[in-house]
Amino acid sequence: MDTLATVLDFQKAGFNRCKVEESGMSSIELTASQKRILTALVNLHSETEGAIKGEEIATEVDRNPGTIRNQMQSLKALQLVEGVPGPKGGYKPTATAFNTLDVQTLDEAAEVPLFHNDEPVENTNVEQISLSNIHHPDLCRAEIHIQGSVTDFHADDVMRVGPTPLANLIIEGQLDNKDETSNILSLKIQSMHTSADDSNQ
Repeated sequence: MDTLATVLDFQKAGFNRCKVEESGMSSIELTASQKRILTALVNLHSETEGAIKGEEIATEVDRNPGTIRNQMQSLKALQLVEGVPGPKGGYKPTATAFNTLDVQTLDEAAEVPLFHNDEPVENTNVEQISLSNIHHPDLCRAEIHIQGSVTDFHADDVMRVGPTPLANLIIEGQLDNKDETSNILSLKIQSMHTSADDSNQ
């Protein structure tokens, strides 16, 4: 199978592709539901830096607040979430939550621009790009792993990623599908070039 999975120049720019279970840390196994809820909490928290109410998480993952409360009890027991009391209270992810999801905080990672229908996407960070079927251009796909919500992205939306930190790679294409549990956007690649190519035109 012609597959190239690469982090491009991300590792040199401060990205760490190693998963928790591969890095010598204790692995925490999450259900798909727990992972989606925890990912939503991390995304919402990265936008506000404050405590996130269960109702906000419920809206983000399309579940009822009762389900969120039950799952939060399990996540607190795993030390992935802490409860914040008071009228402005809610939930916050712990450092362990970021490690478990293999997420870096925005100030640790190099910034890679992401455009959605020609508009820059705020509060979102590109963590990894994987390319598949690179030897068959008609089938070539790019998986864009992001930190941030993928709720507002829809099939056939026009996407542009880059330039990346070192290679200055820019990828343009249409959204094929998305994985809301893992925050992955899959693009049908229409153009892949470097920013140097643009300046030479």
